[in-house]
Amino acid sequence: MTAVLNTPPANEPRPGERAPAASASPAAANAAAASFAALTDSLDYLDAASIEQVRQAYRFADEAHLGQLRNSGEPYITHPIAVAAQCATWKLDAQALMAALLHDAMEDCGVTKSDLIDRFGVAVADLVDGLTKLDKLQFDTREENQAESFRKMLLAMARDVRVILIKLADRTHNMRTLSDMPRSKWGRISSETLDIYAPIAHRLGLNQTYRELQDLAFRHLHPWRYATLSKAVGKARNRRRDLVQKVQADVDAAFARIGMKVRLAGREKTLYAIYQKMVLKHLSFAQVTDIYGFRVIVPTITDCYTALGILHQMYKPVPGKFKDHIAIAKLNGYQSLHTTLVGPSGVNIEFQMRTEEMHLVAEAGVAAHWLYKAQDDDSAAAERLGTKWLQSLLDIQNETRDAAEFWDHVKVDLFPDAVYVFTPKSQIMALPRGATVVDFAYAIHSNVGNSTSAAKINNEQVPLRTELKNGDVVEIITTPTATPNPAWLGFVRTGRARSKIRHHLKTLAQTESEGLGEKLLAQALRAEGLEQLPDSGDATQPLWDKLLRFTGNRSRSELMTDIGLGRRIATIVAKRLVVLMSEHGYKPDALLMTRERYTSHETVSQGGVTLDGSEGASVKYASCCRPIPGDGIVGYLGRGEGLVVHAMQCAVAKRLQHKDSERFIAVDWAEEPTRMFETRIVVTVNNGKGVLARIAADLARSEADITHVDMDDETALDTIDLRFIIAVRDQAHLEAALRNLRRTPAVLRTSRSLPLS
Repeated sequence: MTAVLNTPPANEPRPGERAPAASASPAAANAAAASFAALTDSLDYLDAASIEQVRQAYRFADEAHLGQLRNSGEPYITHPIAVAAQCATWKLDAQALMAALLHDAMEDCGVTKSDLIDRFGVAVADLVDGLTKLDKLQFDTREENQAESFRKMLLAMARDVRVILIKLADRTHNMRTLSDMPRSKWGRISSETLDIYAPIAHRLGLNQTYRELQDLAFRHLHPWRYATLSKAVGKARNRRRDLVQKVQADVDAAFARIGMKVRLAGREKTLYAIYQKMVLKHLSFAQVTDIYGFRVIVPTITDCYTALGILHQMYKPVPGKFKDHIAIAKLNGYQSLHTTLVGPSGVNIEFQMRTEEMHLVAEAGVAAHWLYKAQDDDSAAAERLGTKWLQSLLDIQNETRDAAEFWDHVKVDLFPDAVYVFTPKSQIMALPRGATVVDFAYAIHSNVGNSTSAAKINNEQVPLRTELKNGDVVEIITTPTATPNPAWLGFVRTGRARSKIRHHLKTLAQTESEGLGEKLLAQALRAEGLEQLPDSGDATQPLWDKLLRFTGNRSRSELMTDIGLGRRIATIVAKRLVVLMSEHGYKPDALLMTRERYTSHETVSQGGVTLDGSEGASVKYASCCRPIPGDGIVGYLGRGEGLVVHAMQCAVAKRLQHKDSERFIAVDWAEEPTRMFETRIVVTVNNGKGVLARIAADLARSEADITHVDMDDETALDTIDLRFIIAVRDQAHLEAALRNLRRTPAVLRTSRSLPLS
């Protein structure tokens, strides 16, 4: 489901938002005070000064929200306290707890950021400001709004992950109290939670929050299904209570015999996870076998593998159901051994083996950073838990100013189903499922990706679009002259690779377009009788400033780029430039003007350009007619496309020329083109075994490269047309290749495929 942003009507409260102000009863006020007392009881990990700061924030928030009630009738302050309490379970610092208590004060109580800076400092004020901006994001189905709002939210998260942790705590409490909201609001709020906040919680490793948000959203989106499934799970739980107790007793006894200290905890699949499995795999409830499981929490990593061996001796493992997420951690830092065993009565039971440290990360994810600091200030462990994904958001933002493009890059990474591959030096890298060799190259470094020319997987050469599989050893071969190919955007999977490729292509196109624009303006100026463009020194700067005011550009470079991309017409700019230059004492040369206009093509209004194939992204060769050296050609300056080269007889070019003649420029082939050019040919053959292979071999002998081949579907016919796109040097090379094909016995006709004129 696509989620996007929309501002709700002014009279619509946010999830769990207060009802209109009313006088709170003494009992309600006492309840609020009691709930804050419960919060302070959970702050024993903070020092006395920090606890006092949190208390000051509570008093400020309590005063700001005085008289305001939630939809349930409780004092509104109970909501900020509940959010702070959730943050306290993650052992967040005092600044985050203060921001949690104050998170609604700025927007709803007339408190300004300056007030908060004066009272609580810049750090707390910045957190509250970030949360206030996130609170304004309401998700709907308008793509452009969604993209911009996601960009703001994810960038706020990247700058300080505490912002999103507090936001997730806020959303969790609002979902817990969603039943107090009008039922008409349940669908939108629950969909937003499932589509946006739950995936972000999962991406940051907050698995407990992720599961709770999913179940709460499911409960309010599909109340009847939730109730039915809940009843079925309750019955199954009662039926299998004896089984679970027996397994627990057997496992406890087995570990006691070898003297290993373990903590055994039961685990039940969430209702939403069961529902998803039933829907995706078309199963009935009775067919979902892995509802129950156990976590075996042990002291050391070695004990995890020992525990695995003991369990495999007790019960038979289900083949293909063992996963080692300790040796190869998940992208969000999760580590555990997973195995599914056939327990008593043939019931499948999943076991997860992990250490206490791993359990902490599995449940709290990125929040474990603060949990570690609270326990033993293990800064190395905290650093290890820092997620690269957050930093990559900032990297993508630096190269992507367009919000929709940013969201396009990021949404892929919100639902990671990872594959794990190795570098030639045995370093493990995790990438989303479906990632290709090019994604791997950009994951190593953007310079490696930009200069990728070939790759090997498991020591065998493969195409760059090859998808990676678990365990592949990938080697990237780079060439200094290689550059990203626009076609890569059609198969790369990661946001990082996509943004790096687009950024490189944009930069390259801009540089080349600037050079083309300068050449076009200089030639248009010659047609007006002036030999060359004025230089860009101090003496001529006033002249350029006047011209830029006329065109509306900010710099000479931007003007030249616009001309090269067809956003400005060179002749119009040149005529204006002549007027300005005459004011500065430049005089047109009548002889030069006559000569240039006499030699200019009569159907073309701008100066000419010579093409040799090295122009890059600023010049495109039209796919409708695929011109090659030797063809008569014309150039069309499409709006924002740069220069598009058509064959002179092309029907598309003729239509454009009739409608938009001032955008055409004279173009001609250089005497020595630097590369080969693609064109279409049709080969009619007698159908038979091996014909295609013989044709391909003949083209190879003619030194023509095949870039695409297509054929008729009617393979049972005696004769069929084979359609090729081949790369040749020029017309002479094409004719030689066609002559060679005609000598092949199975070939009836060969011709170049040209568009109808």
